[in-house]
Amino acid sequence: MRILAIDAGNSRVKWGLAEDGAWLRQSWVPTIEADSLGAAWERLPAPQAVIATNVAGDQVERSLTAAARRLHRRIRFVRGAASQCGVRSSYDDPGQLGADRWAALIGAWHLYRGPCVVVGAGTTMTVDALAGDGVFLGGMIVPGADLMRESLARGTAGLKAGPGQFSFFPARTADAIESGAVNALAGAVERMQRYLREAGQAAPLIVLSGGAVARLAPQLNGGVEVVDNLVLEGLVRIALEEGK
Repeated sequence: MRILAIDAGNSRVKWGLAEDGAWLRQSWVPTIEADSLGAAWERLPAPQAVIATNVAGDQVERSLTAAARRLHRRIRFVRGAASQCGVRSSYDDPGQLGADRWAALIGAWHLYRGPCVVVGAGTTMTVDALAGDGVFLGGMIVPGADLMRESLARGTAGLKAGPGQFSFFPARTADAIESGAVNALAGAVERMQRYLREAGQAAPLIVLSGGAVARLAPQLNGGVEVVDNLVLEGLVRIALEEGK
């Protein structure tokens, strides 16, 4: 089965074409250029299913729908569910869970089948706890590193955003801001990992995806697996299950 999977985020629309679970092609465009996708997809082998997550708003959803229509396919927008593809949700209202988070959890479960901290490090960072029996226990949402930097720039007179580098002992203001943001993100991930251990989940793996991977991964302790497009992995699993 040939599947076109799409992850529309705040900054990028990532997509991939998979056949029988193997990727044929992956790419992305800035979210503001979502209207360009129809022309790009027409050059691909025709998909038999089109499936997507979208956290970027109604206009992007309309753009993706129109692009899929050019392929003579109806797009399936995923929503959070109580149970799907072996993962069960503990959210009070499963439908309120972000579709990208739900697909990432399914992707992590398919790949690793064990306790995981599932991290989406983008404009915001999501940190979700997946137990070894496939139960999503809950998670956190925190501002991404760039949002933290921009917040300091807006809210203070002397801490303007500028290029900085991570350091254990920052000696420049720009480095102090960058290091503070990265350490805050790493701390949220490692604390969730600790919570999982305290809940009886042995050796939870950190599964990391998103645009801030290069900044975050080197500062994390313990087992870390980087998956380029974890949401797309989950979307393919969902489409394959629905196509049975």
